[in-house]
Amino acid sequence: MKICITVPLLFLFLGGRTFAQNAPVSPDHPWHSSGEQQIEELAHRFPATDFSVDLSRIYSLAELVDLAEIHNPETRVAWERARAQAAALGVARSELFPTLAAAALSQTGRVEADFGNRFDGQAIQDFQIALDLNYVAVDFGARAGRINAARAEVLAANFAFNDTHRKVIYKVEQAYYRLLNSVGQEDAARASLSNAQTVEQSAADRLKNGLATLPDVLEARSATAQAEYDLQAVLGAEEIARGDLATAVGTSATVLIEVVPLDQVPTPESIGDTIDQAINRALAKRPDLMQQVAEIRSASARIKEARAAYHPSLSLYVSPAAQSLYGLQSPYPWTYTTDLVGGVGFSLQWTIFDGGARKNRLAQAQANVHAAEAQARVIRNEIADEVWTAYSNLNTAFRQRQAALALLEAASQSYSAALESYKYGVRSLLDVTAAQKLLAQARTADVSSRAELLTQLANLAFRTGDRVRSNARKP
Repeated sequence: MKICITVPLLFLFLGGRTFAQNAPVSPDHPWHSSGEQQIEELAHRFPATDFSVDLSRIYSLAELVDLAEIHNPETRVAWERARAQAAALGVARSELFPTLAAAALSQTGRVEADFGNRFDGQAIQDFQIALDLNYVAVDFGARAGRINAARAEVLAANFAFNDTHRKVIYKVEQAYYRLLNSVGQEDAARASLSNAQTVEQSAADRLKNGLATLPDVLEARSATAQAEYDLQAVLGAEEIARGDLATAVGTSATVLIEVVPLDQVPTPESIGDTIDQAINRALAKRPDLMQQVAEIRSASARIKEARAAYHPSLSLYVSPAAQSLYGLQSPYPWTYTTDLVGGVGFSLQWTIFDGGARKNRLAQAQANVHAAEAQARVIRNEIADEVWTAYSNLNTAFRQRQAALALLEAASQSYSAALESYKYGVRSLLDVTAAQKLLAQARTADVSSRAELLTQLANLAFRTGDRVRSNARKP
């Protein structure tokens, strides 16, 4: 009766556990279960990556990049993967050494032995300590192929680690210049709001003196409201840019990091390199291309491993053991013996026929090499195109910067002349508001062109791989 009750309960328990792992019962409702709650609790307990940031300090771009390389979790992920690949190389190298295992065995056996017309009980107690040594003496390059492949994969993982740093640096630079642009746009928006308020006050004064009409005042008031609206949009973009920068550095998006103003960041006047120099430098430094070259080396080593399967392998086996035997056979007393036993052997394995498995593995390895080489050519072409695009964008940014400076100067003079003429009744309010809007656009263009120039400089350095070399620490 006890068994009849316990077994159904056991099946009910196992059935409930199995049911919890099934797919959702229907497509029209979210899935919720105890497993979901456990994962949610684990996610809440997961440690945060926040670190201390001096809120009173103004950080430079170089300091933020250093913080990101230390605290951004993406660099940690790439580092751990490189360490795991280095451990895989250690596993491959271990095949060059013999394996030695030890075992302690003990067993007791009792049988009834037939002696003439009777059966006598017989007991044997066996104690044994054994060693087992295995070593592959000859494999015609199979281990060397695996080791070379693993060594190349370590190089690939290290280049991937460097490429992660390149991407993290660029991500910080992008967020940094977006924040500088937002802060500069805020200053420009506040200056435009001040200009609009000045025009509104001038229209109100002329209305009191009978020199302006009410529609003029309303038009000026509308321009002030539009400037206030533009300012609020800029403030929202600045908040987002600050969160992006904090996230790129590796801390919480709510941390406010102070940066230097945009007008204090120096900008070059021209590009120092030609396009050919930039492309050649990228092809020599880009870690993603070096990673692909390491993949070619790994694939080539796999060919050596595949070819070794056509040859025999010779292995050595040594298994010494210290054995103690205790025996009892009725009606005789206990007997005892001990000795060193074991064996030495060689094993020669040679696959004669495998249905074409070795042939296809070799063909697969050779195809992988060709594919890796073709992928390297693809990456080279992509790098050259990326550098060409970045170089062209940087030249465009230089030209736009010069045009923005000229636009700002002309718009400032136009606004000042229009406002002064309006005060003397020579120009209409529409002329003043038009000049004020043009000046606001010129200020926005001035800030945007400066930030775009810095961003494109960072983009060219990212495409050529310069940031990884210039920011490398000594080992």
